[in-house]
Amino acid sequence: MQNIISIAGATGNLGGRVASALRKRGAAVRALVRPGTAPERLSKLRQHEIEIVEVDLNQPDTLAHVLEGSSCVVSTLLGVESTLIGTQSALLNAAVRAGVPRFIPSDYAMDFTKLKPGLNRNLDLHRRFQDIVDAAPIRSTTILNGCFMDLLTGEAPLMLHKIHRILYWGDNPDQLMDFTTIDNTAEFTAEAAMDSNTPRILRVAGQQASARMLAEIAGDAYGKRFSLLRGGGLGRLQTIIRIVRSLSPKNDDPFPVWQGMQYLYCMFEGSGTLSNLDNDRYQSVRWTRIREVLQSNH
Repeated sequence: MQNIISIAGATGNLGGRVASALRKRGAAVRALVRPGTAPERLSKLRQHEIEIVEVDLNQPDTLAHVLEGSSCVVSTLLGVESTLIGTQSALLNAAVRAGVPRFIPSDYAMDFTKLKPGLNRNLDLHRRFQDIVDAAPIRSTTILNGCFMDLLTGEAPLMLHKIHRILYWGDNPDQLMDFTTIDNTAEFTAEAAMDSNTPRILRVAGQQASARMLAEIAGDAYGKRFSLLRGGGLGRLQTIIRIVRSLSPKNDDPFPVWQGMQYLYCMFEGSGTLSNLDNDRYQSVRWTRIREVLQSNH
């Protein structure tokens, strides 16, 4: 009987949390890791009694053998074209060869199905892989969760903590955006991996908030007034993106500065905002709110 969930990318931030969430739910988990992975990166997996298999994801015969007996393959791979299209396609093909019935690709983003091509390099890659997985003889489920809420405490340029400002672009500070913690995304992914009756796309958001709402939430969480700061119009942001991208070195960094700007553009442009949320599908997931995340890092 197929009852193993196989995870590619289990040593990463999201993948490790998915593996842990699956074990807490009683699932058998098989972590696919690169040969020679440092032992310290495997310690948490071993603590959760997760089966660890070293395998080259670009070796189709070996990979297909490793995936045998899996009820679902979950990809949490992170990278650019060579990974999101190349390696992930190899993983998909191996899952098909092994007779795995279900596949969850590494999407975890805003609703790229509604965005115009060319606005975001990474999301264009997700769209390309969607066409590949839809053509494969396997059931697939994409999980869309918006922006990781955890980034609001540091890396996301929306919140300018030092000057108590919320940065927004465009003409609408009330444009809703989607935020979900990494833990909630992992928990929901674990539930979906164990659910044999998932639809093609599942959409979740721990909280939807606009720039104006973020200012109110941050002020309440920190006890200090946050105000709005307009960076400029969306056209200006696109011009800045083009300039920064042209001056940036070409490498395999999945999140260069200009890519982060593209995410900001798409969030404030609004067409990728999630609708018809599936938050109520799994009752075990308690959705964390933005105020909780900010207060926990105060």
